[in-house]
Amino acid sequence: MHIAIIGNGISGVTAARFIRKMSDHRITMISAETDYFFSRTALMYIYMGHMRFEDTQPYEPWFWKKNRIDLLKGYVEKIDTDNKELHFRENLSSLKYDKLIIATGSKSNKFGWPGQDLKNVGGLYSYQDLEAMEAASADGINRAIIVGGGLIGIEMAEMFHTRHIPVTFLVRENSYWNNILPAEESQMVNRHIREHGFDLKLETELKEIVDDGTGKVKAVVTNKGETIECKYVGLTAGVSPNIDFLKDSNIETKRGVLVNEYLETNVSDVYAIGDCSEHRNPVEGRRPIEAIWYTGRMMGETLAHTICQQKTKYDPGVWFNSAKFLDIEYQVYGDVQAKMPENYQAIYWEHRDGRKSIRIIYEKDTKVIKGFNLMGVRYRHEVCEKWLKEKTNIETVLKDLSLANFDPEFYKEYEAEVLAIYNQQNGTNLQLKKKRSWNQVFTFLSS
Repeated sequence: MHIAIIGNGISGVTAARFIRKMSDHRITMISAETDYFFSRTALMYIYMGHMRFEDTQPYEPWFWKKNRIDLLKGYVEKIDTDNKELHFRENLSSLKYDKLIIATGSKSNKFGWPGQDLKNVGGLYSYQDLEAMEAASADGINRAIIVGGGLIGIEMAEMFHTRHIPVTFLVRENSYWNNILPAEESQMVNRHIREHGFDLKLETELKEIVDDGTGKVKAVVTNKGETIECKYVGLTAGVSPNIDFLKDSNIETKRGVLVNEYLETNVSDVYAIGDCSEHRNPVEGRRPIEAIWYTGRMMGETLAHTICQQKTKYDPGVWFNSAKFLDIEYQVYGDVQAKMPENYQAIYWEHRDGRKSIRIIYEKDTKVIKGFNLMGVRYRHEVCEKWLKEKTNIETVLKDLSLANFDPEFYKEYEAEVLAIYNQQNGTNLQLKKKRSWNQVFTFLSS
């Protein structure tokens, strides 16, 4: 059996690796981006000089031949599902398949702005995006404009900052990433961005990107009539599934490629995984599209079992994400929303330095723990996940909060302050249990 995989990101590569572990099927991975799989999240560190491109490749070039995974560099222009055949944009012969996995990832959003296709306008998703940033930087950038908030915008700003290139953010909302972060955390990020010297313009939208007459960026015009000179515009107003090549196929799509709980499309023997997939009936509390590294990896492994005759439903488990807002580490577990549902209650503690906070969410009636939102503080993933999976009572969590501390010998602890807030809110007098040793943490996780 021949399995073709379009895309060589984390989801497609994981599928290929696990199919090979479980079978002798022929596997072909197709990508027009790079010769070999690389860690997309490490792109920023190449630009910043912390890593070389070869350092971002988890596998040596010989890995693919040794594991009998064929690599084909090309752009799939059309899928003929009736004849199970792929057609390429380049002058390549077509490729037959028995089963097809679509794992084409995301692309940076564009919203029809005049000038959005000029040179030195780009996102931060592909290797080609990195090359464009490097080329523009070599020519000299007087200022970079970043359109949109979120995690990608922060990464791009930090990249330019390392080369002493001034940055202006244009953020439509009245606070940074406030469609995801609760108000206090969003305000913390606002302050932190400005402390680093970035020009943060809230409630400001891009209206037009101005051509310098040679096809390059000269300036931007905002919805407030301001013209800002710049030589690079970063489009970081989110990403969307990279599925334009499917528009004339009979594979059903919405925003992404529609799949069921087994990651199957409406067409027999065609599957979709990773950022480009959209779940028809997502698990409760999860979104139909989740452009997250670890969910892509999970989908790849799950689908490999199905293809190898061990049909397996995709189960994403407890929601988790982590990132960095410049110097502030960010972690979220479970159900933490920008606007809290009425039946939820929050405990929110913030350090006096304004760079650390702990938010714990629970249901008012049942007191079941629902989520953790951490800024500048790190908790153990396994501990938070266990509490959430087991629907632990908030008071049990608070009394044993030291279990969650990550390397407490190196970091200050704030459990007593968090517990004091809960006691004040509820008129209780809960007491912390003694700080737990690693052996006790291990016993807890094993129970």
